[in-house]
Amino acid sequence: MNKITVIGSISTDFVATTAVLPEMGETVEGENFERSFGGKGANQAVAIGRLGGHVEMIGAVGEDTFGKELLANLRDNHVLNENVERVTGFPSGTAVITLYKNDNAIIYVAGANNQMPHLNSDAVLDAIKQSDLVIIQNEMPQSQIDQVIDYCQANAIKVLYNPAPARKLDRQLIEKITYLTPNEKEFQDIFPELSISEGLERYHNKLFVTLGSKGVIYNDGNHEVLVPAYKVTPVDTTGAGDTFNGAFGLALTNGLSIEQSVKFGNLAAALSIQKFGAQGGMPTMEEMKGSAWYEEKWDFE
Repeated sequence: MNKITVIGSISTDFVATTAVLPEMGETVEGENFERSFGGKGANQAVAIGRLGGHVEMIGAVGEDTFGKELLANLRDNHVLNENVERVTGFPSGTAVITLYKNDNAIIYVAGANNQMPHLNSDAVLDAIKQSDLVIIQNEMPQSQIDQVIDYCQANAIKVLYNPAPARKLDRQLIEKITYLTPNEKEFQDIFPELSISEGLERYHNKLFVTLGSKGVIYNDGNHEVLVPAYKVTPVDTTGAGDTFNGAFGLALTNGLSIEQSVKFGNLAAALSIQKFGAQGGMPTMEEMKGSAWYEEKWDFE
């Protein structure tokens, strides 16, 4: 089975649901509160693990109660975690999430996620070298992202880079990666001088812009391709992008075409937003196959 390694954040989400967004200095009464597992890296790894993929997580947690729970959650979702470091002096990462009208706003505190002192260790480098695809995001220091991408390029390993949260990006870095998956806001931050169409034409079959409820758009080298989202009633959109990235990467490593991989990712994302929590609704392969939208050509097990 092809192996995917996810390098990135592992966090606990504290989620408040509200019917009214507070102004600065204002307190409002919320409707609900939940604590769940998150972190963009962990979310993407769990999405792959739930779908039956061979996936390893590389990251860091604190030596606190949250760290223990985060490691247990990875194990429970079939994610290898031998290269998740427990670091002293830093708390495990956290995200404070406000849900409002089927959308979300997030404050992220990196904590241990900004450390990863073991990234240069033989064990981590061997794990990366054995991978068919490496997935990274922006919830880690840019210097470490650059290091991972350079190592993957030197060893001919494909890289899926999800540039979230939004951050300015060195254009030379884009040349070294295989797939780039920003949303509209992230695209504008990376390419302020380009329209989406111009960006897609320049980076055909590399740049995939996620458009939320509209779907995903890319250029196949001949023309733009909009792969529409599956229409569902959302309960919680937190983690939809992470679910897409994990499922998209899994499909690619199992030989599906780019368009079919995007469709596979879109279905996983659609199923994920029908339950609460960044990871709570991430589907299993059985749940994917139970959907009326599932296509037999996706049977890559």
